[in-house]
Amino acid sequence: MLSLALIFGGRSAEHEISLASARFVAGALDPSKYEIVPVGLSREGRWLRPHDLDVALRDGLDATPCDEVDLAVDPAGPGLRIAGASLRPDIAFPILHGTFGEDGTIQGLLECAGLAYTGAGVAASAVGMDKELMKAVFAAAGLPQVEYLVLRDDRRVGTVAVGAVEERLAYPVFVKPCNLGSSVGMTKAHDRGELGPALELAARYDRKVIVEASVGAREFECSVLGNERPRASVPGEVVPAHEFYDYEAKYTVGLMAFTIPADLEAAQVAAVRDLAVRAFTAIDCAGYARCDFFLERSTGRFLVNEINTIPGMTAMSAFPRLWEATGVSNRALMDEIVELGLRRHAVRQGLRTTH
Repeated sequence: MLSLALIFGGRSAEHEISLASARFVAGALDPSKYEIVPVGLSREGRWLRPHDLDVALRDGLDATPCDEVDLAVDPAGPGLRIAGASLRPDIAFPILHGTFGEDGTIQGLLECAGLAYTGAGVAASAVGMDKELMKAVFAAAGLPQVEYLVLRDDRRVGTVAVGAVEERLAYPVFVKPCNLGSSVGMTKAHDRGELGPALELAARYDRKVIVEASVGAREFECSVLGNERPRASVPGEVVPAHEFYDYEAKYTVGLMAFTIPADLEAAQVAAVRDLAVRAFTAIDCAGYARCDFFLERSTGRFLVNEINTIPGMTAMSAFPRLWEATGVSNRALMDEIVELGLRRHAVRQGLRTTH
């Protein structure tokens, strides 16, 4: 039986989504194969082991007694110290969305501690989280995208910012924080009156704001699994009840429809699956991810929107549903994600660190 540290919560606006994803992952892990060591990160960044995992995931870490957890950043020693006892899990499963979790920070800590972990490594996580860096890497790989610009620091709000957007892009535009997910802080601005407040909202979450052109398009998602030889799931089509796929639509039952498999021709399915693998490979991703696309109605082109290196894993989430439709059950999916993490760790451990 493998000891698995399930790491959830975190210092992010997506804290609640992490709890929901961890609840799904915990339920999908085979209890005959894994002993779960729950590690919750509070909103303030404290590492805690809840006495009752179910309560912590349902009601939050404050709802159950917790022990303090320390991460030993020592590859030669135990990885976790909990209530005075030392423990070295076989693998960590970080299911942290957003900043301080999906952006390479937790991955760096786990690397320093010498612990195996699931999902993308430090560099891929950082690039996948920062939309500016991600789009630059996609452009270098020749992947098609919408037009965009990035506003930073004190030039991301106010009249100068509005003027920079209007000089480059036509309304409507999408305004987002560069480093966040789940559509938190995202707005569709139809005119100058909406653009200013949209920039202000996004700027609350990040020092960089990305503004993207709006295209008349259908929206699709595709999941990816693998390390050196990644493969893509069948694609699904997102049909939100609102004007765009916002936070509420993603996590409220009845506010979006998700067609799986997507109503596409065979050549289109092949094209979007190929683009998903190319996007995954472009950022040097590993383990698993979800890729999002637009199908531009006027041209029939697929455009890469973004990649999510720790996608949502709730009952409503696309990632597990797409793999289930491809023939991979939730339990088998968790097994493969863990195995991919163990394999990548073994490869890293085999690399030389001396001349």
